Amino acid sequence: MRKSIAIDMDQVIANMYKKMAVSYNELFGTTFTEEELLRAPRESMTREQFKLLMEKLNEPDYYREMDILCPHAVEVIRELNERFDVYIATAAMEVPNSFNAKYAWLLEHFPFLDPQKFVFCGTKAVIHTDYLIDDSLNQLEVFKGQGIIYSMPYNEHVEGYPRVKNWLDVREYFKTV
Repeated sequence: MRKSIAIDMDQVIANMYKKMAVSYNELFGTTFTEEELLRAPRESMTREQFKLLMEKLNEPDYYREMDILCPHAVEVIRELNERFDVYIATAAMEVPNSFNAKYAWLLEHFPFLDPQKFVFCGTKAVIHTDYLIDDSLNQLEVFKGQGIIYSMPYNEHVEGYPRVKNWLDVREYFKTV
């Protein structure tokens, strides 16, 4: 029986922070780079700023225009899909209007994946794959299989999980599985 891998979407295959930096700067008249926004503590945003940003993220087409995070993501996921059952698991419940845009984005960039294996959820505790590649410690902590942390500046402190820094690292990790 083939093993299975769930892959998070935002900041693992889709570059959400690149677009978010543009949106944040437009909304609040700032000049944050993507890297600065990635490193900024979430507590530094006021409730009103957070509310306005969430309204922006909830626009129906917002997620449609994301870039691929890493240039090797598509080729490595294609390779993994030949050996594993690959699922995309995205925590979309915080931005419920994102469904159509995320679905269309996945179809465009990953046409070789089975859309029946796109999972739009809140908590990834409902995901029952062998592996989960995610940038969120909260999601990895509730996952029952082997979690793999996808490195981002905001998760540098996380220990206890295999760490991958890019999709070439993901390829190497799964060569031994």
